[in-house]
Formats: sequence, C-alpha cells, structure tokens
Amino acid sequence: MKIAVMGYGTIGSGVVEVLRINKDKIAQRAGEPVDVKYILDLRDFPGDPMEQKIVHDYQTIVNDPEIGIVVETMGGVEPAYTFVRAMLEAGKQVTTSNKNLVAAKGAELIRIAREHGVNFQFEASVGGGIPIIRPLNKCLTADEIEEITGILNGTTNYMLTKMANEGADFDEVLKDAQDKGYAEKDPTADIEGHDPCRKIAILTSLVCGQQVDYEDIHCEGITGITATDFKYAKVMGRSIKLLAMSRKVGDSYSCMVAPFMLDASHPLCGVNDVFNGIFVHGNVLGDAMFYGSGAGKLPTASAVVADVVDMVKHTHVNIYINWKPEKITLVDYKDSVNRFFVRTTSDRAAVEKAFGQVSYVEAGVSGERGFTTDAMTEGQFEEKAAQIALVNRIRLG
Repeated sequence: MKIAVMGYGTIGSGVVEVLRINKDKIAQRAGEPVDVKYILDLRDFPGDPMEQKIVHDYQTIVNDPEIGIVVETMGGVEPAYTFVRAMLEAGKQVTTSNKNLVAAKGAELIRIAREHGVNFQFEASVGGGIPIIRPLNKCLTADEIEEITGILNGTTNYMLTKMANEGADFDEVLKDAQDKGYAEKDPTADIEGHDPCRKIAILTSLVCGQQVDYEDIHCEGITGITATDFKYAKVMGRSIKLLAMSRKVGDSYSCMVAPFMLDASHPLCGVNDVFNGIFVHGNVLGDAMFYGSGAGKLPTASAVVADVVDMVKHTHVNIYINWKPEKITLVDYKDSVNRFFVRTTSDRAAVEKAFGQVSYVEAGVSGERGFTTDAMTEGQFEEKAAQIALVNRIRLG
C-alpha cells in the first residue's frame, strides 16, 4: 500500500516515524507493507531522510493511481478541506487528525467518501492517542449513549494540575506550559475552551448521527480560574477540571465546556497533567472510562496509523459512519441543571436572600465568603447571582 502524508509538521512527521518504528508489525496487521510515497508540504527539508519524497502540489498525489491512502495532518479547515475532498473524489481513502476540519466538514466528507466507495476516518481528531471514535462507531453501537464527559485538552489539564499542586497563578502556569511546548504561542484555542468544544461537538455528532455545530455549544475556558479557587477546592476535597460534556435530554442533547470542581469520587478527578480522560455512560453498558495520552507527536500519530491499517484492510469497502449533515438543535444551556460553588464579597444576609439555604466553605480567604448551592438551572443561577457581588463561580461535578 502506497500512502501520502499531507503536512510534515509534528503529527505528520510522527506518522512517518511510527510507520518506520513499527514497520514489520504494521505490515503483519495490515496484511501488506505500508510505504510512504509522497509528503506534501510548502517547505523543503534538506538533509531529512524523507527529503526526496517531498512534493509541493497536492495534484501530484490526486493524479497518482498508486496512492491508496492519504494522511492529512495539516490542521485548519482550508486548504485541508479542498485537498481532502479532492483525494476522496479521486477514490483515495483519507485519515485525519484535524479536529477543525472534522468538526466543520465531517458529515460532508463522510458522505463524499461513501459516494466514492472509500473511507474518511478521524480517530486522532479527538483524544489524541486514546481510542474513542472507533469504540463509539463499532464497540458501543448496541448502546444508547446517554453521557460523554471528557477532559479533552492536555494543555489546560496540565495547567490546572500545576495550579493545584503548586498554588501557582494562571499567568505563571501558562508561561510554563508554553516553555514546555504544551501551549502554543497563541494559546487561545486551549485556554478559552475552543479545542475541547470542537471535540465534544464531534463526539456528540457521532452519538446522535446528526451535525452538532461547536458554535452552538456554551463554552467557557480556564482564564477566570485563580489560585484562590484552588484554596477552596482543597478545603472541599475537590479538583478543578475543564470538562467537555454532552448529555442526552429527551430527543436532544445538552452540551457544555466549562471548569468544574470534581468530587474525589468522580472518575475524572484523578486525570492529571497532560493526560486526557473520557467518561462514557450507555444505557446498557453502564459506565466506561478511556484514559491516556490525549496529545503529543507519537501518541496522536499512533491513532492516525491505526486508521491507516484499518483502511488497508477495508480497501474498496466503505465503513458506515452514521453522521448526517442535518443539524440537531441542542438544549438551551440555560435549562441545564447544575450545582455551583460561589465566591462573593456580599454578606450572609444577601447570600441567603438570593439563594436561600446554602453551605458555606471556610478557606481562610479574607474579604469574601465561599458557599455551595443546591441544584438549579443555569438561568435560575444567573438571576440569583445578579443579586450579590459575585467574585467567581464554578460548577460542581
């Protein structure tokens, strides 16, 4: 099997490396050797072992009948979408690690692949090296998936873990994450929650079989979390995690990305550093957890190559993926129900007038008080919180 890799950055070079390191085992599992014939990139790589395979025009790959599988690791929606569509229409199978592309164009690319008798797969687009897409599409198809809750961003999880362990401030841990290469120079997609938002949109689309637009999901990042919040969390025996959540509600789904204070008994409470964890609840299965390296060069490349092997074994056979382009209307996030931890500078009388009976949390923070509420809708909370001087609020999980 001759393949091409589009994008020779971190993940693309990782794919080439995995194919080299595990060459014999991959050939054994795929049923034939897998060889990289082309690498598409704007740059040249003088001195690189793959230097002779670099091409600059994607049409070179489109027009070569020898190429059966194409790996897309360029990132972004364009020109990745144009290139991938051309590959599928030319009868080539495609796997991608590109969550932006899958979230925006997944349903359409699945349809195009089906029409041309090939496959479009994207295991590495969610959870890096953790298998979650294939289990949802294959192993858990007998279940009604009622909930998916995940720590789906290693950068923010690393930052929150460091804040918890060292009492450090947000700006300090962000600089550390950038120095270590976990956070980009522009970290917006991570710290504002856009990255896990796209990922939970993909997972929800697969579960419900319809298009979920990530723009429709209520999304909060971690920029408002401070060292003081962790003082309260420590007293409460909880950890603060950025969760991406999707719950079945009637005929629709309630989705959200936001920081939560998790109780020690929560399955995601102990997922620390750059690791990801995905909790799944099915009506037949019950609870299941997927845990592992959610990002990084080789773990993500491992998931990409697993798609390549699957495609070699399914040449000329379309693997059905139930994801239609018709959009589903999500439940309004203001109707979703949560309990809240609240920090305020208001006195107890004002707190209890607004919220009624609450449980106070003493963490030795002067000039303010912390408390937890009973369960209520997001809309109800906003009305009550408007009556007090709010410092911060974090949902309880």
